Amino acid sequence: MSIDFSRLKMYRTHAGLTQEQLAEKLGVSRQAVAKWERGDSTPDIESCIRLAELYGTTIDMLVRDIGKEMHSRDGKHIFGVSRVNAKGQLTLPAGCRKVFDINPGDNLLILGDEEKGGVAIVKIGSVLGAVDKLVGKKKE
Repeated sequence: MSIDFSRLKMYRTHAGLTQEQLAEKLGVSRQAVAKWERGDSTPDIESCIRLAELYGTTIDMLVRDIGKEMHSRDGKHIFGVSRVNAKGQLTLPAGCRKVFDINPGDNLLILGDEEKGGVAIVKIGSVLGAVDKLVGKKKE
């Protein structure tokens, strides 16, 4: 099992927390959080559980090398794993947002196939541009 705590800073900053705020929530020192993020030490299991709960993820996602972005040269990507929060919101991995130029305020079309149990997300601008091309309109 490969353990990697390098994502802790990413989770913390994504949650909008400073090291000091996170430390206060966990009942540890800011220095402890800094050491975890640098890889100088590792959080105990109780801290890992609390981190996973706080970030709405699992301990595996916090520490294992799973959900890592992979890219094949044919334009296919695995961007990792995201978890839907209690409000039904999903955070797209940064690599996904970068590759598909998804920015705050963009509209996304959500498609689903009950039979296959799958969901797809398509950037609306891309769909509209493709439809325009299909019907012979040029995108300007």
